[in-house]
Amino acid sequence: MNLPVRYWLISFFAAATAWSSLPATAAGLSNQLKNHPSPYLALHGSDPVAWQDWDARAVQAASRENKLLFVSIGYFSCHWCHVMQRESYKNPDIADYLNKHFIPVKVDRELEPALDARLIAFAEKTQGVSGWPLNVFLTPDGYPLYAVMYLPPAEFKGVLERLQQLWQQDPEGLKRVARKAAGGGNGPGTPKLSAATVKGYVSSVIETSQQIGDPFNGGFGEQSKFPSVPQLDFLLHQYQLQPDPRLKILLTRTLDNMMHYGLYDHLGGGFFRYTVDPGWRTPHFEKMLYDNALLARLYLRAGSLMGREDYTRVVRQTLDFMSQVMRRPGGGFIAALSAIDSNNIEGGYYLWQPGELKKRLTTEELKVYLPLRGMSDAPAFEDGHLPIANKTVAEVAGITGMSTGKVAGLLASADRKLLTARTARSLPADSKLLAGWNGLALSAYAEAARAKLGPDYAGIASGIRNYLVGQLWDGKQLQRSVVDGRAIGQASLEDYAQVARGLLDYALLTGRADDFDTVRSVVNVGWQRFYGNTGWRLSQTSLMQPEAGQDAIADGPMPSPSGSLMATTLELAARLDDDSLRRQALVALNSGHDVIAADPFWYVGHVGAMSAAIGSGHSVSAR
Repeated sequence: MNLPVRYWLISFFAAATAWSSLPATAAGLSNQLKNHPSPYLALHGSDPVAWQDWDARAVQAASRENKLLFVSIGYFSCHWCHVMQRESYKNPDIADYLNKHFIPVKVDRELEPALDARLIAFAEKTQGVSGWPLNVFLTPDGYPLYAVMYLPPAEFKGVLERLQQLWQQDPEGLKRVARKAAGGGNGPGTPKLSAATVKGYVSSVIETSQQIGDPFNGGFGEQSKFPSVPQLDFLLHQYQLQPDPRLKILLTRTLDNMMHYGLYDHLGGGFFRYTVDPGWRTPHFEKMLYDNALLARLYLRAGSLMGREDYTRVVRQTLDFMSQVMRRPGGGFIAALSAIDSNNIEGGYYLWQPGELKKRLTTEELKVYLPLRGMSDAPAFEDGHLPIANKTVAEVAGITGMSTGKVAGLLASADRKLLTARTARSLPADSKLLAGWNGLALSAYAEAARAKLGPDYAGIASGIRNYLVGQLWDGKQLQRSVVDGRAIGQASLEDYAQVARGLLDYALLTGRADDFDTVRSVVNVGWQRFYGNTGWRLSQTSLMQPEAGQDAIADGPMPSPSGSLMATTLELAARLDDDSLRRQALVALNSGHDVIAADPFWYVGHVGAMSAAIGSGHSVSAR
């Protein structure tokens, strides 16, 4: 009987209760992260853990000393990453145990997206959940063995002790468990899609959205709420093709609540990463470049399709926030703003105590501002109120007896005062300029420029394009990021896919032949490096066991990189009338149906590309 990997691990853990530790040989390692160019890794430079960078030396040390690698992945603006650092990685006892018995490696997920994606997939497969901080134990020969996310210190120490006991007792048995997770793709299919199959996938996505969509709050699920932009964008496109009142209700309820409540920054513009409640009111306060780029583009399309000027206003506010706060000299955009302010308070940068509101606003402003921004009752957060759109101007006008014009004026006046006051606060930023995320930003500004939303957007798009092509692309390969002239991280399929998409959107804006040629070059290298006889690889090279390949990559917070590259390739092929590009995309697109058919909702990037191919008449063999 072939039990899932998680059950093998449970049985191993249960058998470990009576084993005693054997003496460990100290590796003599020291913390390598001080002054690291990654802001996230530099945060861990003073930990007592002997953190190693993710490189060949760390893997060689694990093999030489026959120790498990402890690979801990996080990112700069991650709330629970900071908590686990404070509770466990600053703990001398835990650090001493890690240093003696494991090779501890710290990874910035934004520099190693392929490694992160592989280990996230492993966690989901073996634990049923994933997230950050993501802590995965790897065998010395490069197979993931066991994954945990955030744990309190005592539980985390217990996991370390049990795994160490297991490794001493039966290392070969653990290696066999780790190898059970290996798989592989089948590679290219035929360049002809079944229209009936694709339509079945589309119908399945729509029906699933109705089953798991929140009928009261919008979004998907009943606990924490994430924007789920790939799915929403797919449903919006389906609504455009064939208006369905069920889709309109779900889409508008979701879009309305995301922009009205706690996911959105009502003073400075832009969106937070997610909320911990189903009603979109309690965010974790990190702001990511990719979320804001994707949401700006989603609201742009929804505003145009549904005639909603309030959606379009959110687009302008979000793009303006990004350009004012995240853009750097040279045209590129930084990765993220931290959830933790300079006083080590989560959300402190965005929150307002009642006493400070009374100090900064006039009596008349307070009269309208408190009900408008949901501040009439006790603060929802320990450190103060978060402004939301609790009532409309008309509703507050009715309550106060003021005209709507006066209420709107007082609201604008109060917002300006608080925004000015907020600029005196300090919020740490992750200053990396990442290729794929800047590709998403380029798409957002290029589409906004094509829609003529503002006079500056074309220039901002040009700056992003120049950063990508001038700094990260040398005509043969992409760099993931460059910090102080030093390339860091490894460009992955994600980077090639999202940069290609951004460059295509920019080429559609300019119409210049040389811009389309640049897209073609990036697309061709992406296919050469990341697609082959066993399907898609997330990375070209790996310090883990080589990727077995996969035929379809699911959509996550960002669009599926395989789905995105195929859709971009098909669109570029149509624009250039290029049969070789068209065939390349179609043979890859007609693969992985066993995976996609199991739950198309999580593969909307592939389903959308298939649907576009069918609709464009590209579902037949290339000429």
